[in-house]
Amino acid sequence: MSARPLMVKPHMPHPALPDADWADCYELQVPKSDLTAIVAARAMLGRFPPWVRLLMSLRNSVTSLFGLKSTGSNLEANKGTIGFFPIVSQSDDQVVLGFDDRHLNFRVVIGVRDDGQGRRLVDTTTLVRRKILLGRIYIALITPFHRLIVSKMLADFGKRMNSVSLPASM
Repeated sequence: MSARPLMVKPHMPHPALPDADWADCYELQVPKSDLTAIVAARAMLGRFPPWVRLLMSLRNSVTSLFGLKSTGSNLEANKGTIGFFPIVSQSDDQVVLGFDDRHLNFRVVIGVRDDGQGRRLVDTTTLVRRKILLGRIYIALITPFHRLIVSKMLADFGKRMNSVSLPASM
């Protein structure tokens, strides 16, 4: 089973952010398990590699010059978080993370479902509503990094899932 995620067409409009005007979606097939969306989200987003933390630190430094929220400023005392993303909603099959800012509204949706062939599909959909020109510029600049980060984190998750399900050698 491949641990390589596929970029697929996102479902639009999406209930997590119906007025989104930018979206992408990656999907990965993993072995059958009792995997829930919250467990998948925590495994993918709970601990970022050093190179991603460095990029996020650079992002926070640059965006603060424009009066935008840093990743840490999105945390609310009464809401749970995964990584630095506030949890908007959750069920066994889907968790929605995200926040609203002056320049854009942002959601990450992690979903899990059976594929009908004895495996699970995990998908990661990113939804953005770009409110102003700054939001359009921001998304244009970060899209290559975003795609690299999402596909790498989903691939790493897939490798961990596949290694856990491999039968012991005799």
